Amino acid sequence: MRNLLRTLAAAALALSASAAGATSSINLGLYQVSGSYAIDTLGGMGLEASAVTWARDRGTLFFVGDEGLGVVEISTTGATVSSMRFSGWPSASTNNDAEGLAYLGNGLLVVAEERLQDLFLFGYVPGGSVNLALAPSVNLGTTVGNVGIEGISFDPRDGKLFAVKQDNPAQLRGGLASFSLGGGSFVEQISFSGTSSLFGLASLSDIATLGGVDALAGTPAADNLLILSLDSRRLIEIDRAGNTLSSLDLAGFTAQAIEGVTIDQFGIIYLVAEDSGTPNSRLLVLTPVPEPQAAALMLSGLLAMGWLSRRRRG
Repeated sequence: MRNLLRTLAAAALALSASAAGATSSINLGLYQVSGSYAIDTLGGMGLEASAVTWARDRGTLFFVGDEGLGVVEISTTGATVSSMRFSGWPSASTNNDAEGLAYLGNGLLVVAEERLQDLFLFGYVPGGSVNLALAPSVNLGTTVGNVGIEGISFDPRDGKLFAVKQDNPAQLRGGLASFSLGGGSFVEQISFSGTSSLFGLASLSDIATLGGVDALAGTPAADNLLILSLDSRRLIEIDRAGNTLSSLDLAGFTAQAIEGVTIDQFGIIYLVAEDSGTPNSRLLVLTPVPEPQAAALMLSGLLAMGWLSRRRRG
C-alpha cells in the first residue's frame, strides 16, 4: 500500500508537470492529507516535535523535539525505528532549543539551536549519544531570544544550506556552510529579511528544498523552496527571488501546532505538529491529487499497465 501511494504521488506530480509543460511550481493547492499518525513520546524525546527531515537512503524520517533531548528516526507512518540522545550542548545553550534538522545522507545530520543560531553536524548512531558541544559547527548569527533559527534544509544537488529565522526580524538565508570544530563559516548567497509579514507570513517555522524531488529534475521548480508558518497556519512555495508561487491553508489539518516540514523524492510532503497539550506529537502526510487532465492520463496509464499484466499472466 505504501509503495502504491508513492507511485501515485510521483505520477500525479509528474503528470501535472507534464500537463503544464516545463513546470515552475508543484502547486500546493493539489495537496491533501492522506495520513495522520501519533508519534511515540519516548520519555519526552518524542514530545514537542519541532523539525523533520527525510532520509532518502534510509527510507525514513528524522525529527527533533524543541527540548533538545535527542533525535528520533520514524517510519512514514510515524512508527519509531530508533533514536539517539544528545548527551550535551554547548554551555552557552541555556535552553537546548532544537528547532531545525536536516539530513545530508550517509547517516549525517545537522541540528540547529534556535537561540545561539548555531548548527551542529553529527553522525547518527541508533541507540547512541552525541555531545554537541564537541561536534563540528557553524554559526548563522548573534545569540537572540526565542525568535532565532526555526528551520534548516540542504539542497542535495549542490549542498547549499537554507535557514529561516522566526521573526523580529523574520529572515531566510541561503548559502554554503563549512563545518569545523570550534565553528566553521557560512558564505551567504541568498538573503531575505522583514520586520513583519515576510512572504506574507506572520512568522517562519521551517523550510524544505525541492531539489530532491525526482519529477522536478531539470525544471525551474527544482529550485523552489517550501516555507512553513505556524502562526499563519500556511505552507507556501516560493522561488529564489522570493515570489510566492502556490500556497496551502493548514488550518483544518489539526488543532496542534505544525512546526516542521520536509518532502521526499516522490513529492510526498511530511509535517510534524507538537503535542500542544495532547498526549502525542503528530506526523501528517500530504500527497498531491492530480488535476483533471493529469488524472485522466494517469488512469489510462494504470489501466494499460493492468491490461499488460493480465496479458502476461495469460
